[in-house]
Amino acid sequence: MRSSDDRIDTSITFQPVNIAVMTVSDTRRIEDDRSGDLLASRIKEDGHALVARTIVTDDQPKIRARLVEWIGDSTIDVVIATGGSGLTGRDVTPEAFRAVFDKEIEGFGELFRHLSFQKIGTSTMQSRALAGVAGGTYLFALPGSPSGCRDGWDEILRYQLDIRHKPCNFVEIMPRLSESVTQRRRG
Repeated sequence: MRSSDDRIDTSITFQPVNIAVMTVSDTRRIEDDRSGDLLASRIKEDGHALVARTIVTDDQPKIRARLVEWIGDSTIDVVIATGGSGLTGRDVTPEAFRAVFDKEIEGFGELFRHLSFQKIGTSTMQSRALAGVAGGTYLFALPGSPSGCRDGWDEILRYQLDIRHKPCNFVEIMPRLSESVTQRRRG
């Protein structure tokens, strides 16, 4: 099996993607947000633009409101959230995300847990990482730990958000994400 690095076609010009990062937490602040810092750093290092960053409390209506705001912002292509994806009573990120999805990307959570299993074993079942599309914007929810964010970015997102990744990637289909949404609004 080839590594993902071997799947980068250097004859294609890299296209930076505009990404917003949301940390979901009742306790973190920007000053101590290690997971948000890790994602912001990886995004910039890989040539993308970090266009927004915020912390939202573990409150489903607040998470949903920020998602709706960012989905409606034409300068944001991708939202990556960290935190609130576990099993406790305050972990409501997946519910907030599903409330705004046009389509869920089921394979993202499955792949994340597969990769995580190789590192933390059956504890990966406690992650409800997920992804979807809403209004032409990609939405990804990762665990709140730096290691979960590292795995999600380094093993999945850095490749799928690179138009040079073959045989396919999320960037090349970005222009077509809103097709059904536009058709539904017309119909």
